[in-house]
This record gives sequence, structure tokens and C-alpha cells, in this order.
Amino acid sequence: MTTANRRHNSRVPFQATATLRFDHHTYEHCQTSDLSLKGVSVEGINGHQVGEQCRVELYLTGSTSNLRLQMKGEVVRVEQNGLALRLFAMDLDSFYHLKNIIAYNLGDPDQVEEEFSRQLEKPDTIV
Repeated sequence: MTTANRRHNSRVPFQATATLRFDHHTYEHCQTSDLSLKGVSVEGINGHQVGEQCRVELYLTGSTSNLRLQMKGEVVRVEQNGLALRLFAMDLDSFYHLKNIIAYNLGDPDQVEEEFSRQLEKPDTIV
């Protein structure tokens, strides 16, 4: 089964600054390349294995606000130019912000609402 077929959430191109805190190393000022309700791709990070967990902070900056979304991540794919993380254990505010980012960039709010509702039913999503 291909990665695209396994995905249950819409993924959108999205560039933001992130900090990843693994047990023995912290990466600051990383760049994301895409985002979904349950995952993010981060560029320029190497040397980690599938299954490793980390703390993830996404920084959303705008003309009137600066937000920091916090969650846990698990490495699900390692590539030459970075890695992909499954996101879980996030607070409700962070989850709502992710939902709004996806809805705005996808342009299909009904699809995002359906994905959002499915994620709320999973026990490891919201803490």
C-alpha cells in the first residue's frame, strides 16, 4: 500500500518554523514543508529512526499574533532531506489551530470537518 493510500487526512503545503526536542538532541529553527491534522514533514533533520518520539513546537507568526503549538511527535518516515512525524498528544487549542490551517489551505472546509471529527474520536489526539 502506498503512503498516499494509507493517509486518512488531507496534507497541505505549509512552511513554518519548528523546534523538535528528542531525548538527546534539540533542533531549533527547523522548517516544515507540509502539514496535516496528524502529521508534519520537517526538512534538514537526519540521524533518527522510525519510532523515535519527540516534543514538537510549531511557531505561527503573523502581523498581529505569535502562536506556539505544542504536541508530541513520532518519526514515521526518514528521508534524505528530513523526516515525517505523526502528531499526537496535543492540547485542544493546538488541534483547532491545525484544523483551521488545513481548512484555509485546502479550500474544502467540509472535508476538514470530517477529518477533524474522526480525530476527536481517537484517544491519543487530545490531552
